[in-house]
Amino acid sequence: MKKILVIEDEAAINDLICMNLEIAGYEPVPFFDGEEFSRYLAKEDGYALALLDIMLPGKDGFALLEELKQHQIPVIYLTAKGDLPSKVKGLRSGAEDYIVKPFEMLELLVRIDHVIKRFADETAEDIRIKDVVINEKKRTVHKAGVEISMQPMEFDCLLTFWKYRNRVMTREQILNILWGVDFEGESRTVDVHVGNIRKKLDFADVIITVPRVGYRMEV
Repeated sequence: MKKILVIEDEAAINDLICMNLEIAGYEPVPFFDGEEFSRYLAKEDGYALALLDIMLPGKDGFALLEELKQHQIPVIYLTAKGDLPSKVKGLRSGAEDYIVKPFEMLELLVRIDHVIKRFADETAEDIRIKDVVINEKKRTVHKAGVEISMQPMEFDCLLTFWKYRNRVMTREQILNILWGVDFEGESRTVDVHVGNIRKKLDFADVIITVPRVGYRMEV
């Protein structure tokens, strides 16, 4: 389970982010003070990503970025500072992304996934769901030891359900993630992919239909 630092002094926002990270399969490690985090970082390592506010008590986010870079921990800024000079400073200083509050939680999770992908080791562990084994790097799916043929969009859809497992997702959200932009086509396309995945992998009890909303993978 990948560990993600959440360095945010507003308790309600910190708690909300940590809750959603846990649901998405990450291990959040919260901090509320820049100086306290700086002392902690000097002794710890092994984090996949840091979500970093700029305006913090003690050391601010710009100062902490330099320390996180020394530990080779990628950073996404989450901040109320939406002015252009702050954005330019944050990105030029080495942050991977810059998100202005308020933000959509699903968008944050997608951006986290994109950053972690760029920094992931080549030897990623297999994903196991019941008797199904998914290898993201090789783009293969095996069920009970037998390789299952999957169309590219079926595989991407399956992987999307896994990455946002235990969360309800609308058809539009799924399509937007798969295409990377706002999808203007027929949202019922998702139903076709889901039907194929369920049939091939016997996942009728894994990918659940949420009436009038969309789908949820229960694992």
